[in-house]
Amino acid sequence: MSTVRVGVRCDAGPTRGVGHLVRCLALAEEFLARGHRVEFFGTVEGVGWAGRQLAARGIPLHPGPQRPADLVATARRHGLDVVVLDSYELDPAGAGALRAAGVVTLAVVDGDTRGQDADVYLDQNLGAAHGPLPGRLLAGTAYPLLRDAVVAARPAAPRPATPAARPRVLAFFGGTDAFGAAPVLARVLLATGHPMDLTVVVGRADVEAELAALAPGRGQAVRPVPPTDDLPALVTAADLVVSAAGTSTWELCCLGAPAALVCVVDNQRESYGRVVDAGLGVWWVDLGVCRLLSGSVGSEPDRLSSRLARGGRRRGCARVPGDTGGAL
Repeated sequence: MSTVRVGVRCDAGPTRGVGHLVRCLALAEEFLARGHRVEFFGTVEGVGWAGRQLAARGIPLHPGPQRPADLVATARRHGLDVVVLDSYELDPAGAGALRAAGVVTLAVVDGDTRGQDADVYLDQNLGAAHGPLPGRLLAGTAYPLLRDAVVAARPAAPRPATPAARPRVLAFFGGTDAFGAAPVLARVLLATGHPMDLTVVVGRADVEAELAALAPGRGQAVRPVPPTDDLPALVTAADLVVSAAGTSTWELCCLGAPAALVCVVDNQRESYGRVVDAGLGVWWVDLGVCRLLSGSVGSEPDRLSSRLARGGRRRGCARVPGDTGGAL
């Protein structure tokens, strides 16, 4: 089989976060495993962890074209056969321009396709449904985009729920915490007065400074850590994970993690509601009003843990190339 040249157009940064890049990395790993070539096009600034992820996989990073005509010119210059588009900001006409130029186009979307004219649409969100589309739709949790490191860390069986007098709590909100959720939720957790060891993944200096100003109570400790490749291990070791209701939701499902999900931005609201309605979250939190349902942080989430652990048995991105009707 001839080598397919795949281009991925996405961005990551302090205000954008890294969710688009993380799920595209999962898809890139699958293409690389199949012997294809992958190149990323976009801006990865102020997020050293994200740049290291690309470098570790030998994936080159090029400037990201913005206009449809520039996307086509870039695809031709690099000899791309396939372009993956994952952005809320790019001109949606870019997908149609690439398709008209003979480049197979895969649009990764979250509900709203933004009018993109693509060959394939991939919406990994729970209960995802779309009306008629110009291309093939891959939708729902049959297609979770999970990185190899996450799948490798998945426990063989759910960890038995046991009471914890001083639970280990992990809080992370993407690689940059673009909306400053960590200090808000840390205050809420500490205000319960419950003893805990709280580990917070911190990607920004201002967030770290806010955490340093907190005053933990008796039996409480707050430990900031930088974005790390060891995040799956931190997740599986935690008694509770507090995280944004975005891309990381599916990683938490794969790892069987008891989770409190935080809706940090409006475009997460629809998917977030479906996750909560399905019973896949211990608590719900809206960052805007910072509401956390009362209860013991160390309570036993057995039903949730077993249900979550049933998810992610097969990497959804491994199904993408074969389920596109020959488009990829």
